[in-house]
Amino acid sequence: MAKRQYFQILATFLYNPYLGNFLTGRVGRVPGKMACVPGLNCYSCPGAAGACPVGAFQSFLSGVFPRFPFYVLGSLMLFGLLFGRLICGWACPFGFLQEILHHLPGPKLKKNRFTATLARLKYVWSMLFVVLLPLAFWATTGIGIPAFCKFLCPAGTLEGAAPLLLVNASLRGAAGTLTVWKFAVAGFFLLLMIVVWRPFCRWLCPLGALYGLFNRYAALGVQVDAEKCVRCGACARICRMDTALAGDPECISCGDCLKACPTEAVSFRGPSFHPRTEKER
Repeated sequence: MAKRQYFQILATFLYNPYLGNFLTGRVGRVPGKMACVPGLNCYSCPGAAGACPVGAFQSFLSGVFPRFPFYVLGSLMLFGLLFGRLICGWACPFGFLQEILHHLPGPKLKKNRFTATLARLKYVWSMLFVVLLPLAFWATTGIGIPAFCKFLCPAGTLEGAAPLLLVNASLRGAAGTLTVWKFAVAGFFLLLMIVVWRPFCRWLCPLGALYGLFNRYAALGVQVDAEKCVRCGACARICRMDTALAGDPECISCGDCLKACPTEAVSFRGPSFHPRTEKER
């Protein structure tokens, strides 16, 4: 197992240490949920120790009196400046799940121009569902809603709704059309994960969209020495994300490109360690 996978496993358990809650079907109200974890991990997950940044952001825009999410934006900027999309590749439980499922047998779709277009569209979906729709509902009905969490997020369905419904009969009885829709969306992405490398991460995740904007400035992550780079495309060819160059906004700093660069222009900015490439695993 590569070093990165150890970090992904560790992050998953650090985000969700209250394993006993999965058996009781209750959502823990712990002090840690006043703060955001860096990755996508649903607040309603029974084992969760912290809040999801997307869910926390949407909670500020929901209800009768929307508030400006100062502390959430501050947390996101801090995470972005420290790690950029390294969080996606090393410390996101839902990203880890996508990688696990992609190892299952089945046809595999490699990246192409179409997938690159979808990757760019995640900025549109993120702005629409995370910001514009909550405010639009507030403007038209007087009550803002967490549109992304309510209508789309498969992480919330799998981490929160699924384990809670499994052990709580009263919740199952209250499930309606919206629950069916959310499980249909989650099921679609689960199947897509087998065929496509990290489809949600690449095409829909608001955190990935935001953190990618910080990749160039983050304290940790993959970087390219412009003087050594000959634009041969070796880093992009080995990368399974929709990157055009190592370290760009689509790069999750997995490290697969470090050994692929013929001029050694690609390096890891931060602590002196070198993640193994896929060929070395």
